[in-house]
Amino acid sequence: MDVDRGRLAWWVVAAVLSGVLAVTVYSFLGTFVLGIFIYYATRPVYRRLERWIRPPTVRAVVALVTLALPAMLVVAYTTAVGLQELNQFVDAQNVDLGRVGTLLDPYLDVSSIVQDPQAFLNQPSVQEALASSASNALEYVGFLGTLFVHLFAVVIVAFYLLRDDHRLGGWFQRRFTDGSGVTEAYARAVDRDLATVFFGNIVFAFATGVIAAVSYATLDAFSPAGIAIPYPVLFGLVTGIASLVPVVGIKLVWVPLAGWLGFVAFQSGTGHAFVAVFVAVAAVVVDFVPDLLLRPYVSGRDIHLGLVILSYVFGPLLWGWYGLFLGPLVLVFVVHFARLVLPELLAGEEISPEALGGDILTASNDGEQTDVSQFESDSENGGES
Repeated sequence: MDVDRGRLAWWVVAAVLSGVLAVTVYSFLGTFVLGIFIYYATRPVYRRLERWIRPPTVRAVVALVTLALPAMLVVAYTTAVGLQELNQFVDAQNVDLGRVGTLLDPYLDVSSIVQDPQAFLNQPSVQEALASSASNALEYVGFLGTLFVHLFAVVIVAFYLLRDDHRLGGWFQRRFTDGSGVTEAYARAVDRDLATVFFGNIVFAFATGVIAAVSYATLDAFSPAGIAIPYPVLFGLVTGIASLVPVVGIKLVWVPLAGWLGFVAFQSGTGHAFVAVFVAVAAVVVDFVPDLLLRPYVSGRDIHLGLVILSYVFGPLLWGWYGLFLGPLVLVFVVHFARLVLPELLAGEEISPEALGGDILTASNDGEQTDVSQFESDSENGGES
């Protein structure tokens, strides 16, 4: 056999390097996926800063330090307090969460290192409260060290994607673009919808969840005796998850909660003013303001809403916590493959950049289509893609 041994040796090296790279990415899959999410969530702000900050390195640092890092810390802290309240609720009601409980068990104990704000304020002195928090944190030194390393890796991934995404896009276009433009059309469609799914839906849900958790916890701190809001941070996070369903999602949480508080106030004969304040805050601060100010900028949807919600549900069940980001990512790749490539493969026709037939999987969900591309600049016009 006429074998080019040098070429064969290089293919063996390529296989070994690919295997090492695949094992590394798989071992830290959650870190890489979270880094990609932070990149898409920060990219609109990064590009808006171009008019004031020209150097891309400084611009990426400013975008991450002023937006991504504080948001990550706030969301992580709120989620930890919410997990504490979920653990208290499960213990109090003796509820069996089944598969969900198995997934949450590793995080319930770790979340105890975060001091509940109300418990922190109830300590006899600030020194005692700080000492209590420090002693809890010392029990998880190894975990905190690993968490810091992963957080650092997430920031590095997001930073270099922000700064050098145009270089990566140019390299991909030179190496893999075919003559018909299908690969480029597929890559642009995936990039556009990842920006929609990540920056739009998840960021809106996170922002709504944090706003609701802070609002409920603040109201609970001033609630009269006997009419406290049950598990305020947990209900805030549930509000954020429910916000994925447009129009009625947020109301599915705060309206029944307001009804319960009203029932308790009626039974006790007091606290009616607190219930009225709760309804006003929930309706305006939690429901109306985010929907009015945030959703028009972030929630344009090109993928069917039902598929997006299913990816949020089955992603964490299948892959763990990072499935919240990996599920939508896989969904976007699959949907656009089914839209652009699969119909023409099955029909035996030449694959073209235009979809064959209707786009059922990418139908608009609520009659409105928000243009997310206002945050993106086209590489053909000298921008970054």
